[in-house]
Amino acid sequence: MSRLVSKIWKPALTVLLGVAAFLFWWLRYPHALAFQEQWQLFLFEGDYLASRLSEPGGVARYVAEFLVQFFNNVMSGALILALLYMLIQRMTWRLMKPAADCWYPLSFVPVMMTWMLQGDEQVMPTFLVALALMLAAMLAWPKRTFPRMAYVVIGIPLLYWMIGPLVLFVAIYMAFSGQKSAKNLVWGAVAVVYVIACVWISSLILPYPLFRLTMGLSFYRDVVSLPYLMLAIPTVNLLLAVLGTLLHEYRRPKAILAGTFVLLVALVVILPSCYDQRKYDLIEYDYLVRLNRWDDIIAKSTQRQPDLPMSVCATNLALGMKGELGEKAFDFYQNGVGGLLPAFERNFNTLPLTGEAYFQLGLVNTAQRFSFEAMEALPNYNKSARSVKRLAETNLINGQYDVAEKYLRMLEKTIFYRNWAKRTETLLRNEQLINEHPLYGKMRRMRLDEDFLFSESEIDKICGRLYIHDNGNQLAMQYLLMCPLLEGNINKFMDYLPIVQEKMNYNPRVCQEALAYVFMRNNKTPPAHLVSPMVQQQLAKFMQAYRDCGGKKSAMGGYQHTLWYYLIGDN
Repeated sequence: MSRLVSKIWKPALTVLLGVAAFLFWWLRYPHALAFQEQWQLFLFEGDYLASRLSEPGGVARYVAEFLVQFFNNVMSGALILALLYMLIQRMTWRLMKPAADCWYPLSFVPVMMTWMLQGDEQVMPTFLVALALMLAAMLAWPKRTFPRMAYVVIGIPLLYWMIGPLVLFVAIYMAFSGQKSAKNLVWGAVAVVYVIACVWISSLILPYPLFRLTMGLSFYRDVVSLPYLMLAIPTVNLLLAVLGTLLHEYRRPKAILAGTFVLLVALVVILPSCYDQRKYDLIEYDYLVRLNRWDDIIAKSTQRQPDLPMSVCATNLALGMKGELGEKAFDFYQNGVGGLLPAFERNFNTLPLTGEAYFQLGLVNTAQRFSFEAMEALPNYNKSARSVKRLAETNLINGQYDVAEKYLRMLEKTIFYRNWAKRTETLLRNEQLINEHPLYGKMRRMRLDEDFLFSESEIDKICGRLYIHDNGNQLAMQYLLMCPLLEGNINKFMDYLPIVQEKMNYNPRVCQEALAYVFMRNNKTPPAHLVSPMVQQQLAKFMQAYRDCGGKKSAMGGYQHTLWYYLIGDN
């Protein structure tokens, strides 16, 4: 190995890690970054800082949430995660010294494990920050006796308040770092006992059970569980730090190539398997709905058929917003009326997407309720930037200016929502500006004047009221006609169709297929102005194929993108 290569291969491998991580998060999983950002609301105010510093691990949480707000721009979020990965890897290597250079690839193992761990979307970035601070604390362990005494007595409780239960690994490291001696073991034993005492005492003072304090308050969004991999990562860091001295005696240059190869295999093969595609598809659908990127949703659904209630809901909403629901609804999988508006469930993952569908329909109060419920359903009791913004909008539309102002004042204490909040605040109590606003004025015209509760089984009736109230509400009109078809109730569809056609000339493919089916059932030929000859021919071919296969729906794949295929049962 040449002198130049021997100097640059280690930093080059670290840079390669950073570039791979940046591209991974920026190009492949930007929606995962947005997912983390939308479920917190970082405020630049003293009360917010005090609330974070009042709990063990609060410093790591505050720093992490400060960084996560920049995930609003997915490129900056990807860069932050890449830099964190590189920092953790380099500090791991520093702790491994005096291990021979050929063992450098081992320092990537904790980072790779962390990368895999983040396949669980409930893992909070707080854990990454706490892990980096833990490694920094290990590196700061002094060599002389008096500083070590001060480090244990003063540093342990401070570290506990900074990084939470990860301080235990710092305490164990004290026993095995440097030259092995009885003093080190004593310091380590004292530090471990001190950590246990800190955790126990905090459980007596703070309103948290001992289990949560032991597992960490803000490492995982679900407050009652913790992934095993999250416990394994600091353990591996500790083992590598302790084994560094032993590895100094074993120099194996060929381990460089072998270790690098293993890392690449882990990146290419193991890492993707840690990211559940169906779960992240739903997160991406929600992300695209949040940004109103309707064309991208349709393109995604065309590439991979949606098959879950939330992905079907997003697809139908996108088609409706583009005015294409009547033409293309059955180009995609449909699961009944729930594919238009899924049933309410108190789940923060699903409520925003359904709430967006209600909002676009003009059901402002229902959208407001869904946003509030989504924020209240968060297991870690965070506020949500996305929910607070929507609550400000719905209260502004409804004329609840004091409440809207409260939410806008909160958003003014942020970086990325401050300008929007300032602009929106100028609309408060100004009816003319609100009515002229392209979104809020439109919502005021679309929303129903009276407030009421409705059953999820009456979505078609609500859409009918919305459409009669405002004939320009194209989404409500499309949902009105699709509801009975997705229920399989052709008679109800025939009742609704004249209501629409009295107001406008609307006769897309789905309506023509329904009309052709009704006329065929009554042994009549539909008028040419209602059903095109091509649709009639397709129905004739469909019925012939249905008879030929003995009524087996599974044998009629060539017609699966028609209303008729959706309506028939499988004999």
